[in-house]
Amino acid sequence: MELDGRVAVVTGGTRGVGAGIARALLRAGARVVVCARRPPDAPVEEGGSAAEFAPLDLRDPHAVETFLTGLDATHGRLDVLVNNAGGTPYRLLGEGEAERHARVVALNLTAPLTVSLAAYERLRAARGSIVMIGSVSGTRPSPGTAAYGAAKAGLENLARSMAVEWAPHVRVNTLVLGMVRTELSRLHYGDEAGIAAVGATVPLGRLAEPSEVGEAAVFLASDRAAYVTGASLLLHGGGERPAFLDAATVNKGS
Repeated sequence: MELDGRVAVVTGGTRGVGAGIARALLRAGARVVVCARRPPDAPVEEGGSAAEFAPLDLRDPHAVETFLTGLDATHGRLDVLVNNAGGTPYRLLGEGEAERHARVVALNLTAPLTVSLAAYERLRAARGSIVMIGSVSGTRPSPGTAAYGAAKAGLENLARSMAVEWAPHVRVNTLVLGMVRTELSRLHYGDEAGIAAVGATVPLGRLAEPSEVGEAAVFLASDRAAYVTGASLLLHGGGERPAFLDAATVNKGS
């Protein structure tokens, strides 16, 4: 129970990756609060413990401060902030005006900045940590989700700057995720055969599970990572096999 007695907030923690992180934090002994605009379909639970839910629009600075003030009253501290909330619809750049793309940046970059700034003094008092949930979309071209990729690239850079400015009191790291199997996988990839086919493109042969993301988040939040800050941990199963390897026609036996 390496996070026993600590208080953790997971934004967007009601489903998918966020719920997987919340459950891992519960297993590690933390008291967990998940926040999102809508409540979960079922409580986020693990091992007899349940995460608390708080409704919150992360893009509203006043609402964020009100939420944290309430957290002070109920828990009296904040040790871990996981900036997980985010996402994007598929939209080519030429198919949407700048305002629509800007909303994607606001959710995936500006909102984590807003929450982190509001939480800073609380985290500083606890010598706590922030875990940003990044994406491989921020490390390579992201056609169809260009604004999302740009925001995730910015988030990773923001985390490095925070790590320098806020050391030694608050550690800040990023989990850079590849494809994760969630409730939305069927929407994106079709049936089980489609999910398996997509997973086969990953060197490890499958998509990640939310629980595996959660375990990595627990590590970064725990004392085992006491000297880890400003780091980006790739959680992508080996990444993507370069397309040219399959396109090459060179006789490998020659």
